[in-house]
Amino acid sequence: MPKQIVLLGPPGAGKGTQAKILSKKLGIPHVSSGDIFRENLREKTPLGILAEGYINCGELVPDDVTVSMIQERLSRPDCEAGVLLDGFPRTAPQADALDRMLRKKNKGQVNAAPCIVVPNDVLIERLTGRRSCQNGHVFHIVFNPPKVEGICDVDGSELYQREDDTVETVSRRIRVYLEQTSPLIDYYRQQDVLIEIDGNQPIDMVAEAVYAAIAEL
Repeated sequence: MPKQIVLLGPPGAGKGTQAKILSKKLGIPHVSSGDIFRENLREKTPLGILAEGYINCGELVPDDVTVSMIQERLSRPDCEAGVLLDGFPRTAPQADALDRMLRKKNKGQVNAAPCIVVPNDVLIERLTGRRSCQNGHVFHIVFNPPKVEGICDVDGSELYQREDDTVETVSRRIRVYLEQTSPLIDYYRQQDVLIEIDGNQPIDMVAEAVYAAIAEL
């Protein structure tokens, strides 16, 4: 039976890092909703054009468009053995749509939903300390500082703080995540696949804890 994993956690919890590690360990692709959106927008697919219309109007992309993008991605050959989803589902209705999608394709169900739990003050410290260059290389003033302050180690360009990494914006993102995702966490808890993992520890220890919990399920 394919492995269907949904990785949960607030902004700054380290989902992206953990997803890459778990993807290799489990032998299934890491599918990020953000990557799927960017791919569809970049390639001007019919779904991308439809989503862009909502985005340009400042509206949220409807669930049916998002679900259709995910469905197309999961239909590709590399997802036959399963998938590690990151950033989708975000709400209980999206989770229900995912369940129906998997059943329709005879891919079983979500086997595990690891949720990386990190205190809010730690999340704020992690996110507000991030610095990026124009080419997408990311550093952290505490945990991964550049060799020269304000300069990217890779390409020598100037580092800056993204607008969505200010204290005010980060606090709002965390609050929105908690409001949106608490029903989703309850959804997977009721299905007995939710795994709460302490994310306030070294990366390798978090990875080991997540992998061990998935293996146990």
